Amino acid sequence: MGSLNSIAVLGGGAWGTALAQTAARAGRKVTLWEHDAGNAEHLIAARESRFLPGVRLEPSIQVTRDLAEAARADALLLVVPAQVLRQVVTSLQPLIAPRTPLVACAKGIEHGTHRFMTEIIAEAAPAAIPAILSGPSFAADVARGLPTAVTIAATDAACAQALAQAMNSGSFRPYHSTDVRGVELGGATKNVLAIAAGIVEGRQLGASALAAMTTRGFVELVRFGKAYGARIETMHGLSGLGDLTMCCSTPQSRNFSFGMALGRGEGIESAAHGKLAEGYYTAPVLLEMAQAKDIDMPISTAVAAVLGGKLSVDAAIEGLLTRPLKAEE
Repeated sequence: MGSLNSIAVLGGGAWGTALAQTAARAGRKVTLWEHDAGNAEHLIAARESRFLPGVRLEPSIQVTRDLAEAARADALLLVVPAQVLRQVVTSLQPLIAPRTPLVACAKGIEHGTHRFMTEIIAEAAPAAIPAILSGPSFAADVARGLPTAVTIAATDAACAQALAQAMNSGSFRPYHSTDVRGVELGGATKNVLAIAAGIVEGRQLGASALAAMTTRGFVELVRFGKAYGARIETMHGLSGLGDLTMCCSTPQSRNFSFGMALGRGEGIESAAHGKLAEGYYTAPVLLEMAQAKDIDMPISTAVAAVLGGKLSVDAAIEGLLTRPLKAEE
């Protein structure tokens, strides 16, 4: 695959804006597509994201609401929520050239179908090249040019390498991989585990409990990954252990912050504080997929039970602490 000189970013939220900034700094021609008219007008007029106050858009970034215009780019980054990805790719499919890389930048699993993000792309746009971008990265850090490393994966090794090269801005360092399943699985699973970590923090159970939860959560991530075909080195890398460590340690993570609110006793409806916590939507799907392959995931199961209103936070904690003792894996 040749060089990717133009990049379109679909989604003008915090993460989409941050990735557009990165692509522009890497020297690409960048189009930022935003569906919401009000947000698009704000980006055009103020040259600043309302989600990233103080961060000015790079002068070369062109903001548009025309999907056909965005579809002409050499590669597209799909920065939309996991549960609406299929709808966006379906609209995009007739507009893109064959073998255009479509890079999912959401971390989740589709409800009902149990499809991962690249599987949705493959089904909705069969002529495209599905790819995934994931790893320990907060939009505010990336937008400001702070050092960040992520993984970009595609089954086409040349495509993964070309995408990494296209997004390499110096401070934003992408590694490339062909383990698509491992990269997207780590991102989806850690969102659920980050909620658990937030609950521990919100309940003020202490640093020892948080360390234990994060470590045993990683064991669940590895179990799930092995069962669904991920490579062990990917789960130990940026998109697995790296992302889990970051999101289980700071309220900058929306899932961790959501869990903290639950731990403090807030209701599920208000705990997200108006922000998208993908783990809320992923938890029941993750549980269904774990049960289908008889994977033991007690922490993820407890989170799903709390979010589904089947257990209180205190009952979930007690249930985990009173499980039969066993050898450490």
